[in-house]
Amino acid sequence: MKKCCYPGSFDPITNGHVEIAIRASKLFDKVVILVADNSQKRYTFTLEERVGMVKETFKDYKNIEVCSTDSLVIEKAKQMGCMCLVRGLRAISDYEYEFSVNATNTFINNEIDTIYFMASTKYSFLSSSTVKELYKFNQDISTLVPKCVLDTWKNKKD
Repeated sequence: MKKCCYPGSFDPITNGHVEIAIRASKLFDKVVILVADNSQKRYTFTLEERVGMVKETFKDYKNIEVCSTDSLVIEKAKQMGCMCLVRGLRAISDYEYEFSVNATNTFINNEIDTIYFMASTKYSFLSSSTVKELYKFNQDISTLVPKCVLDTWKNKKD
């Protein structure tokens, strides 16, 4: 079975993330979306909320599963039997960051490759940070995120 890991903080998941996961699901028998929890990072949504939104988003996809980790992504991917990591690229700045992450992952485990998907032009500007900023200033983000993200945000106590 060809199994890949698509890691990220997904704070929140965007339609750009969704598109990458669906594209990966056409190439792999199983896509594991790995919601990472980094104690050094400040999140808008709790780990449980992020996992819940991702699970709701992909509930109808038989070959996409969702789990979480607070350990190194590359180590979790190996534990789960994934042959590669899936990542999205939007711009040159993403490449520079991903190049560094890939070098670190290769240092830890050179048996797991990383496959990059170029974001579609429709979502090339989209990031979780952008969504949060737009939401903060009352902009309509309904075409940028799954409905469950809006629902979770509306029910969230600040």
